[in-house]
Amino acid sequence: MPVKVGDKAKDFILRDQNGKELRLSKLKGKKVLLSFHPLAWTAVCAKQMKSLEKNQPIFKKLNTVALGMSVDTVPSKNAWAKSLKIKKTRLLADFWPHGRVAKLYGIFRAKQGFSERANIIIDEQQKVRLIKIYPIPQLPDINEIIEILEGR
Repeated sequence: MPVKVGDKAKDFILRDQNGKELRLSKLKGKKVLLSFHPLAWTAVCAKQMKSLEKNQPIFKKLNTVALGMSVDTVPSKNAWAKSLKIKKTRLLADFWPHGRVAKLYGIFRAKQGFSERANIIIDEQQKVRLIKIYPIPQLPDINEIIEILEGR
C-alpha cells in the first residue's frame, strides 16, 4: 500500500552518491524532505537537485534533511553530483531492488521504470506530512516547500 499523509513513514536503507548508507529511521527528530526526481543527467532533475544544494543553510535552520532520490546507480549519482558541484546534499540511489523506495511510497512509474517527480515531507516523529507530485517536465517550487517546512 502506498503511504498517505498522516501515515508513519516507511523505513528504508539506501546508499548515497558516496556509497554511504542512509537509514530513514535514524533521522527521527529531524524533518526529512524526500525529493524524488525521475533520472539523473536531465535538465529539470539537475535544477531540482541544485535547488536542494543551494538551500542547505535554510534546511539546516529548519531542522530538515533534504535528500535527492532516483533509480540511478551509486556511480552515476557520484559522477552527476560532481558535475553539478553538489557536496552537501545526499543523492540516494533507489537502484536495487529497482525503485523499491519509490514503490513503497506509491510514486513508481512501472511503465517508464522511474519515479514520479515528487516531494515528500516527513516530520520529526516520522509521519508523512506532505506528498506532492509534479508533472515530469515541471521544476518543483522549492520556496513552496520551504514555506511548508516553516509551517506557513
